[in-house]
Order: sequence, then C-alpha cells, then structure tokens
Amino acid sequence: DESVDKQLFKACVTAYDQFPYNAPKPNIFENLIDKKYKDKLDKYTNFVYAESIFPVPTQLADFLKNYKASDWQRIADDPLYQYAMSILINYRNNIMPTYRIQKNRIDSLQQRYMKLILEKNADHYLYPDANSTLRVAYGKVEGYEPRDGVEYKYYTTLKGIMEKENPNIYDYVVMPKLKELYKTKDYGQYGDKDGTMHVCFIASNHTTGGNSGSPVLNADGQLIGLNFDRNWEGTMSDLKYDPDQCRNITLDVRYCLFIIDKFAGADRLIKEMDLVN
Repeated sequence: DESVDKQLFKACVTAYDQFPYNAPKPNIFENLIDKKYKDKLDKYTNFVYAESIFPVPTQLADFLKNYKASDWQRIADDPLYQYAMSILINYRNNIMPTYRIQKNRIDSLQQRYMKLILEKNADHYLYPDANSTLRVAYGKVEGYEPRDGVEYKYYTTLKGIMEKENPNIYDYVVMPKLKELYKTKDYGQYGDKDGTMHVCFIASNHTTGGNSGSPVLNADGQLIGLNFDRNWEGTMSDLKYDPDQCRNITLDVRYCLFIIDKFAGADRLIKEMDLVN
C-alpha cells in the first residue's frame, strides 16, 4: 500500500530530523532536505515516491531485468537510493564508532559488576543468563480443549490443505501435483497407519520467539518434526506457561520427506538419510 508506505517514510525522515542526541544528521538533510524541504516533508515524500524506481515493484523488476552497467547512474541519481545511502554512511561514520566505544565500556563494567554481585551473594545460588545458550524444552504430543465444546486433535492431514485451497490467496494455492498425490493417496512410505498423510502435530513443549526451525525429537533422540509456531491460546506462555493450553506446532517430518521425495522427486536427498520406521 503506497499511501501507508509513504506515511512510514515520512515518519522515518521526521525521526531523523528531530534526533534528540548530540550526533550529526545524515548529509542529505544539510544538502537537500533542510534547504529545499524544511517543514515540507510531505512535499519531499511525494518527490521521492514520484521520482524513485524502488517503490513500484513492476518498474523496478523491468529495470533490473534489462540492467546494463551504464544504468548505474540511474540508481545513483535515484532520490530514495540517495536517502538510504546517506543514512547508511552516517550510521557507519558517526553512530557505530561511538556505539562500539560505549559497548566496550559497558562490557568491562558489567564484568566488574557481576564479580561484586557474586562476592556479595557468596552463600546464594545465582542463575546464569540463558541468552545465546542451548534451549531445550520437553512435552507430550497431545491435543487440547481451548474452550467449552471445542476440542483440537493433535494432528492435521493433507485433507485439510485441500479444504483450505484458495487460488486467489498465495499461501493457499495448491499445486496440481500435490492434488494428484492426494487424489491417488500416493504417500509412499510416509503415510500414517490410519491411511492419511499427516502434515503437522501439536505438543506441550514450551517454545518462544526464535524457536522456528528447532528440531523436535522423540524419546529416542530421533527427529520427528520441525517446530514453527505456537497456538493462539499459548501466545502468553512467555509470561505464564499453562500445560493445558500451551501447544507448539510442528511440521511432521514424514510430510517433509513426502514433499522432498514424492512431490519434488528429490529422492537423491532421501538416499543420504537414515530413516527409522
């Protein structure tokens, strides 16, 4: 939405223009904005969006498709490119050096601070900061009842993908080959014993932001899926974990293998794996 994008752009320019700290502003303010568009940021925004090739996806795609070395000047003269480069250069030259100096000072003081904390609390247990460390959670594969009269099973199937198909929404477009595999139930060795193709399952593992892509293992340490989301009722689990309502959502590894093998035909990848039935 260009109108929203323009509002956001103007808000960013305003924030830089009113930057409260003792740091130089990007050169584009002194060289252009303050001279020609002082107190006229709406006019500057309209100028940028009218002259730049970047806000219009089709225009940018055509430009890049037919790009030649001599076209570089078109980019160099682009007002949005000039604004972005001015911000970047100012950040590298004036913001980052000061930030690094202060960060090094803070790191040094933090070490001294922690040393004193340990000495003061020598008789108490102090728990370490878990940031950037390995996060391990455990739970059970199980459904849940979010409210009266509503019960969710612990798994979903390929049938649900077919039911949600909508050719007008990109995320819900179903490829013809996947439809054919579903129609013929050609699931290979990856189908469940109930005759369906399981796609995802939920479990009571406690996850948080950044857990997308985390491996999900069974009790024997075997990969059974990839975590990618939380249920709606469990989004509060960063503050309070409720095992009756909190569920992580996992892509069933069997569906992943099915897509690799039967849909994409990349059986060479399957041959490199040790599959356990």
